[in-house]
Amino acid sequence: MYDIIGYCEAETVSEATALLAQNPNLRLIAGGTDVLIKMHGGQIEAVELLSLRKIKSLAEIRKAEDGTVVIGAMATFTKVFNDPILREVIPILTEAAISMGGPQIRNIATIGGNVCNGATSADSASSLFALNAQLKLVSQQSERLVPIREFYLGPGRVALKPGEILTEIHISPADYQGFGGQYIKFAMREAMDIATLAVSVVCKLHGKTFEEVRIGLGVAGPTPLRCLEAEVYAPGKDVSVESVAEIGKLAVNSAKARTSWRASKDYREHLVEELVQRALKTAIVNAGGEQLV
Repeated sequence: MYDIIGYCEAETVSEATALLAQNPNLRLIAGGTDVLIKMHGGQIEAVELLSLRKIKSLAEIRKAEDGTVVIGAMATFTKVFNDPILREVIPILTEAAISMGGPQIRNIATIGGNVCNGATSADSASSLFALNAQLKLVSQQSERLVPIREFYLGPGRVALKPGEILTEIHISPADYQGFGGQYIKFAMREAMDIATLAVSVVCKLHGKTFEEVRIGLGVAGPTPLRCLEAEVYAPGKDVSVESVAEIGKLAVNSAKARTSWRASKDYREHLVEELVQRALKTAIVNAGGEQLV
């Protein structure tokens, strides 16, 4: 059932990267909610696990001196949801966190594991895309910051090099200060379910016009994505029902939806147009604008 041939734990990042350098066959395990399911299903066999759960520094959430929000990769979704810093400055991320599974899953599943799983349905992904998040990847030899849009390579594939560990998620103050946002997860049932579509929108206003709009989608393609055509259209446009409707239509052009057992391609594209408008209308209010009716 669980074909584990080796298991070790690290208490520091340097210890973990050293163990990875010594044994490239080690597979990282954070909360285990994805890895253990794959093992149970036979997708992963004869595995040697390296647990990161004892590295306390990776569970921290803080604001750096320059205003950058730093989220440790081992922060659980419960911690993300309850964190006062995130609730104050990046509430769309806490909204995404509370939509993830049930309490038992949120208590153990980590935001870093959610990202590194590479799934387009990852509950944190669309919000992190809209926030221009950067990922700190550390190995024994080096460390680098990678924009999250460059991290997803395909379904279940990410740009994590051998020996690297995702240690932190960085969100610059330029990407959240002055913005209002909204996250919407659409699923076929209200209880625990994988998203049929996830939409995250952030916007900044200049008077009664849009200064900037960013739209992240999950389950609208093989990887999470941004709606760049709609984002290019928005700046300088009046904050109006008509502009919001056009942004929703343009967002569909960036979608790479497909038909699956959860929903047809046409239905997903309809959801993109409708939910982008709904999320943007709420984001406008959260950014200090007037409610559109």
